[in-house]
Amino acid sequence: MPHPRTRLRVLVVAALAVAITGSLATAAHAEPSTSDLTKKIEEASNKLEDVTESYNKMRINLQKTMADEKKLAASLQPAKLALQAASSRVGTLATTSYMQGRIGPMAALLDDGENRLIDRINLLDQISRANQRDIVEFTEITQDYAARQAALKATQAKQTAQVKALAARKKQIQVDLKKLYALRTAAYGRATESAPSGAAGSAPAISGSAGVAVDYAYVQANKPAYYGWGDDGPDTFDCSGLTMAAWRAAGKSLPHNAAEQYYATARITKSQLQPGDLVFYRSLGHVGIYVGNEMIIDAYRTGEPVRKRTMYIMTPYGYGRVK
Repeated sequence: MPHPRTRLRVLVVAALAVAITGSLATAAHAEPSTSDLTKKIEEASNKLEDVTESYNKMRINLQKTMADEKKLAASLQPAKLALQAASSRVGTLATTSYMQGRIGPMAALLDDGENRLIDRINLLDQISRANQRDIVEFTEITQDYAARQAALKATQAKQTAQVKALAARKKQIQVDLKKLYALRTAAYGRATESAPSGAAGSAPAISGSAGVAVDYAYVQANKPAYYGWGDDGPDTFDCSGLTMAAWRAAGKSLPHNAAEQYYATARITKSQLQPGDLVFYRSLGHVGIYVGNEMIIDAYRTGEPVRKRTMYIMTPYGYGRVK
Protein backbone atom coordinates (compact mmCIF):
# COMPACT_ATOMS: atom_id res chain seq x y z
CA MET A 1 0.00 0.00 0.00
CA PRO A 2 1.49 3.46 -1.01
CA HIS A 3 2.81 5.68 1.75
CA PRO A 4 0.33 8.48 2.72
CA ARG A 5 2.77 11.14 1.57
CA THR A 6 3.12 9.43 -1.82
CA ARG A 7 -0.64 9.32 -2.20
CA LEU A 8 -0.85 13.02 -1.32
CA ARG A 9 1.75 13.92 -3.98
CA VAL A 10 -0.17 11.91 -6.57
CA LEU A 11 -3.39 13.72 -5.70
CA VAL A 12 -1.71 17.15 -5.87
CA VAL A 13 -0.14 16.38 -9.26
CA ALA A 14 -3.46 15.12 -10.58
CA ALA A 15 -5.23 18.23 -9.36
CA LEU A 16 -2.62 20.47 -10.97
CA ALA A 17 -2.94 18.55 -14.23
CA VAL A 18 -6.68 19.02 -14.21
CA ALA A 19 -6.31 22.73 -13.41
CA ILE A 20 -3.72 23.26 -16.15
CA THR A 21 -5.78 21.33 -18.68
CA GLY A 22 -8.84 23.38 -17.77
CA SER A 23 -6.91 26.63 -18.10
CA LEU A 24 -5.55 25.63 -21.49
CA ALA A 25 -9.02 24.66 -22.62
CA THR A 26 -10.39 27.98 -21.40
CA ALA A 27 -7.56 29.85 -23.11
CA ALA A 28 -8.13 27.94 -26.33
CA HIS A 29 -11.84 28.68 -26.12
CA ALA A 30 -11.19 32.38 -25.50
CA GLU A 31 -8.80 32.75 -28.44
CA PRO A 32 -10.87 33.19 -31.62
CA SER A 33 -10.02 30.99 -34.56
CA THR A 34 -8.85 32.38 -37.90
CA SER A 35 -12.21 31.51 -39.44
CA ASP A 36 -14.04 33.35 -36.65
CA LEU A 37 -11.87 36.43 -37.19
CA THR A 38 -12.38 36.26 -40.95
CA LYS A 39 -16.15 36.18 -40.46
CA LYS A 40 -15.99 39.12 -38.06
CA ILE A 41 -13.79 41.06 -40.50
CA GLU A 42 -16.31 40.43 -43.29
CA GLU A 43 -19.21 41.57 -41.10
CA ALA A 44 -17.32 44.66 -39.91
CA SER A 45 -16.26 45.49 -43.47
CA ASN A 46 -19.82 45.23 -44.76
CA LYS A 47 -21.11 47.40 -41.94
CA LEU A 48 -18.42 50.01 -42.59
CA GLU A 49 -19.24 50.01 -46.31
CA ASP A 50 -22.95 50.44 -45.58
CA VAL A 51 -22.30 53.32 -43.18
CA THR A 52 -19.91 54.98 -45.65
CA GLU A 53 -22.30 54.62 -48.59
CA SER A 54 -25.10 56.11 -46.50
CA TYR A 55 -22.71 58.95 -45.64
CA ASN A 56 -22.14 59.46 -49.38
CA LYS A 57 -25.92 59.53 -49.96
CA MET A 58 -26.33 62.08 -47.18
CA ARG A 59 -23.71 64.28 -48.83
CA ILE A 60 -25.63 64.08 -52.13
CA ASN A 61 -28.83 65.10 -50.32
CA LEU A 62 -27.06 67.96 -48.58
CA GLN A 63 -25.69 69.26 -51.89
CA LYS A 64 -29.21 69.18 -53.35
CA THR A 65 -30.60 71.01 -50.32
CA MET A 66 -27.90 73.66 -50.62
CA ALA A 67 -28.75 74.13 -54.31
CA ASP A 68 -32.45 74.43 -53.43
CA GLU A 69 -31.64 76.97 -50.72
CA LYS A 70 -29.58 79.04 -53.14
CA LYS A 71 -32.35 78.96 -55.76
CA LEU A 72 -35.05 79.94 -53.26
CA ALA A 73 -32.93 82.76 -51.86
CA ALA A 74 -32.34 84.10 -55.37
CA SER A 75 -36.07 84.01 -56.18
CA LEU A 76 -37.04 85.83 -53.00
CA GLN A 77 -35.81 89.28 -54.09
CA PRO A 78 -37.82 89.40 -57.38
CA ALA A 79 -40.86 88.16 -55.46
CA LYS A 80 -40.34 90.92 -52.90
CA LEU A 81 -40.14 93.59 -55.62
CA ALA A 82 -43.31 92.22 -57.26
CA LEU A 83 -45.05 92.36 -53.89
CA GLN A 84 -44.00 95.98 -53.37
CA ALA A 85 -45.32 96.95 -56.82
CA ALA A 86 -48.63 95.14 -56.24
CA SER A 87 -48.95 96.73 -52.80
CA SER A 88 -48.42 100.17 -54.35
CA ARG A 89 -51.16 99.56 -56.93
CA VAL A 90 -53.63 98.36 -54.32
CA GLY A 91 -52.70 101.28 -52.07
CA THR A 92 -53.44 103.74 -54.87
CA LEU A 93 -56.72 101.96 -55.57
CA ALA A 94 -57.73 102.21 -51.91
CA THR A 95 -56.85 105.91 -51.76
CA THR A 96 -58.80 106.68 -54.94
CA SER A 97 -61.81 104.73 -53.73
CA TYR A 98 -61.76 106.62 -50.44
CA MET A 99 -61.53 110.01 -52.15
CA GLN A 100 -64.36 109.20 -54.57
CA GLY A 101 -66.47 107.40 -52.06
CA ARG A 102 -68.74 110.36 -51.33
CA ILE A 103 -69.74 110.73 -55.00
CA GLY A 104 -70.61 107.07 -55.54
CA PRO A 105 -71.13 105.21 -58.83
CA MET A 106 -74.73 106.29 -59.33
CA ALA A 107 -73.81 109.99 -59.04
CA ALA A 108 -71.00 109.45 -61.52
CA LEU A 109 -73.44 107.84 -63.95
CA LEU A 110 -75.92 110.68 -63.78
CA ASP A 111 -73.43 113.54 -63.60
CA ASP A 112 -73.22 114.20 -67.36
CA GLY A 113 -76.81 113.41 -68.14
CA GLU A 114 -78.38 110.50 -69.93
CA ASN A 115 -76.68 111.06 -73.29
CA ARG A 116 -73.41 109.57 -72.13
CA LEU A 117 -74.94 107.01 -69.76
CA ILE A 118 -73.89 103.92 -71.73
CA ASP A 119 -70.30 105.17 -72.15
CA ARG A 120 -70.07 105.84 -68.44
CA ILE A 121 -71.41 102.39 -67.58
CA ASN A 122 -68.81 100.74 -69.83
CA LEU A 123 -66.02 102.85 -68.32
CA LEU A 124 -66.98 102.00 -64.77
CA ASP A 125 -67.17 98.31 -65.70
CA GLN A 126 -63.65 98.44 -67.11
CA ILE A 127 -62.39 100.24 -64.01
CA SER A 128 -64.06 97.64 -61.81
CA ARG A 129 -62.47 94.75 -63.72
CA ALA A 130 -59.04 96.43 -63.64
CA ASN A 131 -59.37 96.99 -59.91
CA GLN A 132 -60.40 93.39 -59.40
CA ARG A 133 -57.35 92.18 -61.37
CA ASP A 134 -55.10 94.32 -59.18
CA ILE A 135 -56.64 92.87 -56.05
CA VAL A 136 -56.39 89.27 -57.30
CA GLU A 137 -52.80 89.83 -58.43
CA PHE A 138 -51.89 91.36 -55.07
CA THR A 139 -53.37 88.35 -53.25
CA GLU A 140 -51.51 85.84 -55.46
CA ILE A 141 -48.18 87.68 -55.19
CA THR A 142 -48.54 87.95 -51.42
CA GLN A 143 -49.22 84.22 -51.14
CA ASP A 144 -46.29 83.41 -53.46
CA TYR A 145 -43.89 85.53 -51.42
CA ALA A 146 -45.07 83.98 -48.14
CA ALA A 147 -44.71 80.48 -49.61
CA ARG A 148 -41.16 81.21 -50.81
CA GLN A 149 -40.21 82.56 -47.39
CA ALA A 150 -41.60 79.45 -45.69
CA ALA A 151 -39.86 77.14 -48.18
CA LEU A 152 -36.55 78.93 -47.66
CA LYS A 153 -36.87 78.66 -43.89
CA ALA A 154 -37.74 74.95 -44.09
CA THR A 155 -34.85 74.29 -46.47
CA GLN A 156 -32.40 76.06 -44.17
CA ALA A 157 -33.65 73.97 -41.23
CA LYS A 158 -33.30 70.82 -43.32
CA GLN A 159 -29.74 71.79 -44.24
CA THR A 160 -28.84 72.32 -40.58
CA ALA A 161 -30.23 68.88 -39.69
CA GLN A 162 -28.33 67.23 -42.55
CA VAL A 163 -25.03 68.79 -41.47
CA LYS A 164 -25.62 67.51 -37.95
CA ALA A 165 -26.46 64.01 -39.24
CA LEU A 166 -23.30 63.98 -41.37
CA ALA A 167 -21.18 64.78 -38.32
CA ALA A 168 -22.80 61.92 -36.39
CA ARG A 169 -22.27 59.52 -39.29
CA LYS A 170 -18.61 60.55 -39.51
CA LYS A 171 -18.14 59.63 -35.85
CA GLN A 172 -19.75 56.24 -36.53
CA ILE A 173 -17.30 55.65 -39.39
CA GLN A 174 -14.37 56.43 -37.08
CA VAL A 175 -15.63 53.89 -34.54
CA ASP A 176 -16.16 51.23 -37.22
CA LEU A 177 -12.72 51.87 -38.74
CA LYS A 178 -11.02 51.41 -35.38
CA LYS A 179 -12.87 48.13 -34.80
CA LEU A 180 -12.05 46.82 -38.27
CA TYR A 181 -8.35 47.66 -38.01
CA ALA A 182 -8.17 45.87 -34.64
CA LEU A 183 -9.74 42.76 -36.16
CA ARG A 184 -7.39 42.80 -39.14
CA THR A 185 -4.35 43.21 -36.88
CA ALA A 186 -5.49 40.27 -34.75
CA ALA A 187 -6.01 38.09 -37.83
CA TYR A 188 -3.12 39.13 -40.07
CA GLY A 189 -0.70 40.96 -37.81
CA ARG A 190 -1.33 44.24 -39.66
CA ALA A 191 -4.26 46.54 -40.32
CA THR A 192 -3.71 46.94 -44.06
CA GLU A 193 -2.27 44.96 -46.93
CA SER A 194 -1.08 45.72 -50.43
CA ALA A 195 -1.12 43.76 -53.66
CA PRO A 196 2.05 43.17 -55.66
CA SER A 197 2.75 45.80 -58.30
CA GLY A 198 1.17 45.03 -61.64
CA ALA A 199 -1.13 42.37 -60.17
CA ALA A 200 -4.03 43.59 -62.29
CA GLY A 201 -2.07 43.17 -65.51
CA SER A 202 -2.50 45.37 -68.57
CA ALA A 203 -5.76 47.02 -69.51
CA PRO A 204 -7.49 45.56 -72.58
CA ALA A 205 -7.71 47.70 -75.70
CA ILE A 206 -11.23 49.14 -75.62
CA SER A 207 -12.42 52.04 -77.75
CA GLY A 208 -14.55 54.97 -76.70
CA SER A 209 -15.38 56.32 -73.27
CA ALA A 210 -15.71 52.84 -71.76
CA GLY A 211 -12.06 52.24 -72.66
CA VAL A 212 -11.04 55.42 -70.84
CA ALA A 213 -12.98 54.34 -67.74
CA VAL A 214 -11.47 50.85 -67.75
CA ASP A 215 -7.94 52.22 -68.28
CA TYR A 216 -8.44 54.48 -65.29
CA ALA A 217 -9.56 51.55 -63.12
CA TYR A 218 -6.46 49.54 -64.09
CA VAL A 219 -4.20 52.44 -63.14
CA GLN A 220 -5.81 52.61 -59.68
CA ALA A 221 -5.35 48.89 -59.00
CA ASN A 222 -3.18 48.29 -55.91
CA LYS A 223 -4.03 51.69 -54.43
CA PRO A 224 -5.69 51.52 -50.97
CA ALA A 225 -9.39 50.93 -50.66
CA TYR A 226 -10.60 53.16 -47.85
CA TYR A 227 -14.10 53.64 -46.53
CA GLY A 228 -13.94 57.00 -44.86
CA TRP A 229 -15.51 60.24 -46.02
CA GLY A 230 -16.24 60.11 -49.72
CA ASP A 231 -12.89 58.87 -51.04
CA ASP A 232 -12.77 59.14 -54.83
CA GLY A 233 -9.02 59.39 -55.45
CA PRO A 234 -6.44 60.13 -56.36
CA ASP A 235 -4.86 58.07 -53.57
CA THR A 236 -7.70 56.18 -51.86
CA PHE A 237 -11.16 55.04 -52.96
CA ASP A 238 -14.39 53.64 -51.65
CA CYS A 239 -16.41 51.45 -54.03
CA SER A 240 -18.67 54.08 -55.60
CA GLY A 241 -15.84 56.62 -55.48
CA LEU A 242 -13.74 54.39 -57.76
CA THR A 243 -16.49 53.83 -60.34
CA MET A 244 -17.44 57.51 -60.23
CA ALA A 245 -13.80 58.58 -60.74
CA ALA A 246 -13.31 56.09 -63.58
CA TRP A 247 -16.28 57.42 -65.52
CA ARG A 248 -15.47 61.00 -64.60
CA ALA A 249 -12.15 60.47 -66.42
CA ALA A 250 -14.26 59.47 -69.42
CA GLY A 251 -16.34 62.64 -69.22
CA LYS A 252 -19.42 61.09 -67.61
CA SER A 253 -21.00 62.12 -64.32
CA LEU A 254 -22.13 59.57 -61.74
CA PRO A 255 -23.36 60.18 -58.18
CA HIS A 256 -21.06 59.09 -55.35
CA ASN A 257 -23.27 56.30 -54.04
CA ALA A 258 -23.71 52.72 -55.24
CA ALA A 259 -27.52 52.74 -55.10
CA GLU A 260 -27.72 56.11 -56.87
CA GLN A 261 -25.36 54.81 -59.57
CA TYR A 262 -27.69 51.86 -60.10
CA TYR A 263 -30.62 54.19 -60.76
CA ALA A 264 -28.48 56.51 -62.90
CA THR A 265 -27.47 53.70 -65.29
CA ALA A 266 -29.42 51.69 -67.86
CA ARG A 267 -30.46 48.17 -66.86
CA ILE A 268 -28.72 45.34 -68.72
CA THR A 269 -28.46 41.58 -68.26
CA LYS A 270 -25.39 39.51 -67.44
CA SER A 271 -25.18 38.33 -71.06
CA GLN A 272 -25.01 41.95 -72.25
CA LEU A 273 -22.06 42.90 -70.03
CA GLN A 274 -19.29 44.88 -71.70
CA PRO A 275 -16.11 46.41 -70.25
CA GLY A 276 -16.98 49.65 -68.49
CA ASP A 277 -20.38 48.43 -67.26
CA LEU A 278 -21.07 48.45 -63.54
CA VAL A 279 -21.75 45.35 -61.43
CA PHE A 280 -23.73 45.82 -58.22
CA TYR A 281 -23.74 43.68 -55.08
CA ARG A 282 -25.25 43.35 -51.59
CA SER A 283 -28.62 44.91 -52.43
CA LEU A 284 -26.89 47.96 -53.93
CA GLY A 285 -24.41 48.24 -51.06
CA HIS A 286 -21.36 47.67 -53.29
CA VAL A 287 -20.32 48.32 -56.90
CA GLY A 288 -17.38 47.49 -59.18
CA ILE A 289 -16.47 48.16 -62.81
CA TYR A 290 -16.54 45.27 -65.27
CA VAL A 291 -13.30 44.84 -67.26
CA GLY A 292 -14.13 41.72 -69.29
CA ASN A 293 -13.69 37.94 -68.93
CA GLU A 294 -16.01 37.89 -65.89
CA MET A 295 -13.62 40.11 -63.95
CA ILE A 296 -14.17 43.41 -62.16
CA ILE A 297 -11.95 46.02 -60.54
CA ASP A 298 -13.30 47.34 -57.26
CA ALA A 299 -12.44 48.96 -53.96
CA TYR A 300 -13.61 46.01 -51.93
CA ARG A 301 -12.74 46.64 -48.29
CA THR A 302 -10.87 49.08 -46.11
CA GLY A 303 -7.44 47.63 -45.41
CA GLU A 304 -7.26 45.90 -48.79
CA PRO A 305 -6.03 47.33 -52.09
CA VAL A 306 -8.10 48.14 -55.14
CA ARG A 307 -7.70 45.00 -57.23
CA LYS A 308 -8.96 42.99 -60.16
CA ARG A 309 -10.97 39.97 -59.10
CA THR A 310 -13.66 37.59 -60.29
CA MET A 311 -17.07 39.22 -60.54
CA TYR A 312 -18.37 36.31 -58.44
CA ILE A 313 -16.53 37.39 -55.30
CA MET A 314 -20.13 37.97 -54.20
CA THR A 315 -23.42 37.19 -55.88
CA PRO A 316 -24.19 40.05 -58.31
CA TYR A 317 -27.36 42.00 -57.58
CA GLY A 318 -27.63 43.66 -60.98
CA TYR A 319 -25.81 45.34 -63.85
CA GLY A 320 -25.79 48.88 -65.22
CA ARG A 321 -24.53 50.67 -68.32
CA VAL A 322 -23.48 54.30 -68.05
CA LYS A 323 -25.64 56.44 -70.33
